Amino acid sequence: MRRSSMAETGGNVTEKTDGRAMLMLVLATVGFAVNFWAWALLSPLGPRFKELLGLSAPQQALLVAVPVIVGSLGRIPVGALTDRYGGRVMFPLVSAVTIVPVLFIGVAGQTSLAALLAGGFFLGVAGTAFAVGVPFVNAWFPPHRRGLAVGIFGAGMGGTAVSALTTVGLVERGGAALPFVITAVVLALYAVVAWLVLRDAPGRSVAGQPLLARLAATARLPITWQACLLYAVAFGGYVAFSVYLPAYLQTGYGLEQADAAYRMAGFVALAVLMRPLGGWLSDRIGPVRVLAGVFTVVAVMAAVQALTPALMPVGTVAFLSMAAALGAGSGATFALVAQVAPADKVGSVTGLVGAAGGLGGFVPPLVMGFIYGRLGSYGLGLALLAGTAVLAVVLTLTAVRSLTAARQAPTAPQVPAG
Repeated sequence: MRRSSMAETGGNVTEKTDGRAMLMLVLATVGFAVNFWAWALLSPLGPRFKELLGLSAPQQALLVAVPVIVGSLGRIPVGALTDRYGGRVMFPLVSAVTIVPVLFIGVAGQTSLAALLAGGFFLGVAGTAFAVGVPFVNAWFPPHRRGLAVGIFGAGMGGTAVSALTTVGLVERGGAALPFVITAVVLALYAVVAWLVLRDAPGRSVAGQPLLARLAATARLPITWQACLLYAVAFGGYVAFSVYLPAYLQTGYGLEQADAAYRMAGFVALAVLMRPLGGWLSDRIGPVRVLAGVFTVVAVMAAVQALTPALMPVGTVAFLSMAAALGAGSGATFALVAQVAPADKVGSVTGLVGAAGGLGGFVPPLVMGFIYGRLGSYGLGLALLAGTAVLAVVLTLTAVRSLTAARQAPTAPQVPAG
């Protein structure tokens, strides 16, 4: 009877812990989505600002790029700070700080390029929320469930879609400030809820080294540069297609702007949905197998698309297959980080890897534009993507596999002397 009562008590404790972990995951994912919504506010309004302020094409590109660059690089120190102070402090802090540039741009910052650039620079803080959430979620779940948990959290990148679908319409209906004011209110509500409800996982590893020493130690870890390379291909490829696909479809296939935008939205939606699946599969069969599989798919489909086949059905199948693979690969990369990175450095590793992914998205559109300008074809650019994906497969099956095997190998028991 006593043993039964103890078992029931243990079961209740486990259920309570699981319920708290799921609540923390939901709140972290919502926070990620809300901050990414804010991070992406300027991009949909780029054409409007170009017309309103008489911006050149390079100026418009700079305006859109500044928050992305700052947000990507800012993940490096923010991830390290999260290792030290935890997501319970950093999530409300990042959200509250983001309110300032959002309101500035909405109320006073749309009168000149200089004001927009200043606001956009500080708006980049919102993009660092990713480096807060991964170590926060990672600490709440056991190793065999971290891939799925971090994958679900990663789906919060769909917050950029909220901005893309609502910002222009809100400006047309309620004026230039409306989307910024609404976003600021949502950020404030989230910051309050996060401060009151979020809790760091019991017994989480707290980093004790100074910030710079911790970053230097993180940069020396093999998992850091390996995951950076893989994420630059996976998430960088997703970012590149989400930015450049409409132009590619309009130029290469003669689609109307609206049709190209809808197809891009389908690409983004599929990639976002596949990210948790990539994490879940990594929990089941291991991230190395998942990463090798998805990069193989990218290599094959990019090679097919390099031949510029008919859009229906071959081109559509190729693009949707790459969307699914890139989304799953993004989830699998952070499942790998969760499994291999030292517990007290997950935030630092996440910051560096997240920066690599964000910056990796800038290279392909520049290369594609340059190649099309010189050759009048996108074929070579897609062939380069196929080659890069092949290199990612090789890296996964050699260095990454060896590192994962070494990390998971049981430690030999010590034999007492004498």
